Amino acid sequence: MKHGADTIRAAIIDLDGTMLHTVPDFELALNGMRAEFGLAPITQQVIEPMVGKGSEKLIRDVLALDLDTARIDAVFDDAMAAYQRHYLAINGERAALYPHVIEGLRALKELGLRLACVTNKPIAFTLPLLAKKGLTEFFELVYGGDSFPRKKPDPMPLLQVCRDFDLAPARVVAIGDSSNDAEAARAAGCFVLSVPYGYNHGKPVQTINSDGIVDSLLAAAELISAHNKANS
Repeated sequence: MKHGADTIRAAIIDLDGTMLHTVPDFELALNGMRAEFGLAPITQQVIEPMVGKGSEKLIRDVLALDLDTARIDAVFDDAMAAYQRHYLAINGERAALYPHVIEGLRALKELGLRLACVTNKPIAFTLPLLAKKGLTEFFELVYGGDSFPRKKPDPMPLLQVCRDFDLAPARVVAIGDSSNDAEAARAAGCFVLSVPYGYNHGKPVQTINSDGIVDSLLAAAELISAHNKANS
């Protein structure tokens, strides 16, 4: 983040891999779905690089471990329905908050920032999960992967948040763990900060084109505070 820039007035925060470690939930739901199709269980290590691009891509990638394209197309609707059923049944059961998430969200609010959660997770999974983990109160807006015709890395959801908050994108920062978050933010004209502990499709966080890597949401709040003081 740099001198001579606008002060930050809002933050758009990702969910999976940024606020919550949700791969253990994915493991339960995906293996529940796979069992219905006679497929063997898969591990969290296999699942983790697949997370973050939306449920449709996730299910296709998981089925592609065993099935050809024609077979995937034939069973996709049933597989998606099974996955959604299993996920809703266990949503948040094994997911865990990353360190300093609550403290970071509080610090961001204390800076006067407006907060939105934008995730590629379906909204029907997102809202109960935020509630279960005590995160709902921090966010004015929550958008899921099916809230708009296009999801991250498309900038559409982020631009809608900017409109909702009546803020120029240059006054908004996106915080996430993956290239999806960064690409969406760059295309929207927002700042972007990356956390190093998430998923990023199996690639090092250092490959992300961001304005900085922060160890936690609390560290992000501290960096934003310093940026705003330097640019006020």
